[in-house]
Amino acid sequence: MKYTMKHKVAAATISAALLLGTAVVIPAPAAYAAQSAEVIWGVNMRTAPSASSTVIRMLKKGENVSIIEEAGSGWYKVSDTSGKTGYISSSSKYTNVNGSSDSSSSNSGSSSEAVPAMNAVVKKSVSFREGPTTSAKRIRYLKTSEQVRVLGKASNSWYEVLDSNGVKGYVSTQSQYLSLGNTAGTGNGSTNTGSNGSGGSSSGDTATKPSTPSSNASVEKVISAGMKYLGTPYEFGSNRNSTKTFDCSAFIRRAFIDGLGITLPADSRQQGDYVKKKGNTTTNINNLKRGDLMFFMSYKGTSASSYSGVNKSTARITHVGIYLGDGKILHTYSKESGGVKTNTIKGTHWEHRFLFGGSAL
Repeated sequence: MKYTMKHKVAAATISAALLLGTAVVIPAPAAYAAQSAEVIWGVNMRTAPSASSTVIRMLKKGENVSIIEEAGSGWYKVSDTSGKTGYISSSSKYTNVNGSSDSSSSNSGSSSEAVPAMNAVVKKSVSFREGPTTSAKRIRYLKTSEQVRVLGKASNSWYEVLDSNGVKGYVSTQSQYLSLGNTAGTGNGSTNTGSNGSGGSSSGDTATKPSTPSSNASVEKVISAGMKYLGTPYEFGSNRNSTKTFDCSAFIRRAFIDGLGITLPADSRQQGDYVKKKGNTTTNINNLKRGDLMFFMSYKGTSASSYSGVNKSTARITHVGIYLGDGKILHTYSKESGGVKTNTIKGTHWEHRFLFGGSAL
């Protein structure tokens, strides 16, 4: 039998203990306690703990998995509900590990007051960290006037928040940093070339509208309802009765249902017709108001010249989003972009593709 150095050390330790008449407990290798986790942003499950390994499938938001073990730096070995095993990133933006504690927080051991999920605006630049402790890695600094969604309190000292790109992290609860319950302004979004999907379902093409509060209050309710889905994966032709995935028009429809109980038509072209019938549309981005729906044509390129000669009055609508003000939009358009997110419009292909916009209220 071949003995390793570990075996020799262990044998020597036991022998010494027997000679001295004392008992020795040799510690077993540390094992990762099995935990369940909920997917909070679509993530690839792979055949090995490497970004270059084969993708088994994408785990969708809302799915539950069992974490079998930590597989090196940055990876979990997991098992899905069908029993299939694979590896996913251990980044906190993808999963919410059930039963995880804030023991590493500076206020460990103290009880924390529960807070409802709400939007918040950054009053003063603050560290956005991977864990609820000052020793956790800083993801980035949140900028003044950036909007985030507070998911709850991790402890008395830390909020668990989601930024406008769908990244989850932790921010100090000190009152100097966040203004809670305020929905004005949004964070910066990255610019990506999107798909041209307009939404696949043709069912439910009539809009229903119960009585609603004043326009400004209604707008904020719709935007707040939409912001809670940041990071939800994109799926063309998604199920209109599900919130696990969205295409562009399904997302808009859901924001209005959740925010105001209004059911808009099922696809972007029908939604465009609905807004036009209201009679308050504009083709000038500068005239848009917060909460207006924005309608776009197909992607043809990143430069304005790619769209020269296009008759936008007759161009086919292929995309819809919610205008947030300050030149930003809330929408979803491709799997690669990460699902529901915000983007800057001005100076991007979104500006060149814009057809018209207006209120659906």
